[in-house]
Amino acid sequence: MAKIPVGVLGATGMVGQNYIALLNNHPWFEVRFVAASPRSAGKKYAQAVAGRWQLAETYAPHVGEIMVEDANDVSRAAAAQKREDCAFVFSALEMGKAEILALEDAYAAAGIPVISNASANRWTADVPVLIGEINPHHADIIPAQRKARGWDRGFIAVKPNCSIQSYMTPLHALAQAGYPAQRLIVTTMQAVSGAGYPGVPSLDIIDNVVPYIGGEEEKTENEPLKIFGTIADGVIQNAALPKISAACNRVPVTDGHTACVNLEFAGKKPSIDEIKEIWTSFRALPQELDLPTAPKQPIIYREEDNRPQPRKDRDLDKAMAVVAGRLRPCNVFDIRFTALSHNTVRGAAGGGILNAELLKHKGYLA
Repeated sequence: MAKIPVGVLGATGMVGQNYIALLNNHPWFEVRFVAASPRSAGKKYAQAVAGRWQLAETYAPHVGEIMVEDANDVSRAAAAQKREDCAFVFSALEMGKAEILALEDAYAAAGIPVISNASANRWTADVPVLIGEINPHHADIIPAQRKARGWDRGFIAVKPNCSIQSYMTPLHALAQAGYPAQRLIVTTMQAVSGAGYPGVPSLDIIDNVVPYIGGEEEKTENEPLKIFGTIADGVIQNAALPKISAACNRVPVTDGHTACVNLEFAGKKPSIDEIKEIWTSFRALPQELDLPTAPKQPIIYREEDNRPQPRKDRDLDKAMAVVAGRLRPCNVFDIRFTALSHNTVRGAAGGGILNAELLKHKGYLA
């Protein structure tokens, strides 16, 4: 099968670099178009990231030779689409929210599907916020989105905030088994890579914990409700539950967001052993389809008292699994547990690529 040519917007930034690296040797997709800020435009990709490449794995040789385009010039991607070098784009844009909204809309209006990592469109009512194991059916809003906007081939689909990835799949698995959550208290300990590059100044984070990350608590409390929501009348209507109270902290960890969760069930309560069985046996559509980026086991449970740990567990199952542990009764709610996910893979570029694989399966990507 010929690979689908794809583009990356914001290709020189931290998330863009992760897209480039993770797409190396992908069985379905091949990077053939890259775009970034005007200061990188006109350079070969290798020149644009010289001295700025942050990953252990390098980019494919052919990507280094691609000329970087100005991401603000949608016509360059449209031209690449015509010459069959860009069927759709991954958006890792780093600019103001209003600018991203306008630019992603412009790409979609030009007939170029946008698989976005940015937060700008997460609260757009007809834009799906996808986690492949939880709400793949939300992709079915795309025809309504296209009709409402007058778009032909283009559309926008996004992935959620990285801080919610570690506990959303465990919550969904419990709800699917008949044990939905009613209330949560979530405390996140978020890695510095989540702030991009150069990110958090070293004197702020070394030997320190910063108990504030702008916008994170609001995203953590609200995005799950859209993901658990339902499609009605061409929009996604938020779920009423669970109610979430979040505290988000930046900690001196390179990669891997950890969440400590206290959970109250809405009705009947499973036993501790039953929860473990629900989590370890959970599989969903990405696993049924054996999508290339999907983890074989979406939730991995560690029995050790001191796990999960970012350094030891973040890379399990292609860095796409959620790793849970420390499940025990809660003195205030019903249960408490700790969960971990890799924020720049599962929570960013890897999650975006999995969404693209899912959308290809559903027929939305040629």
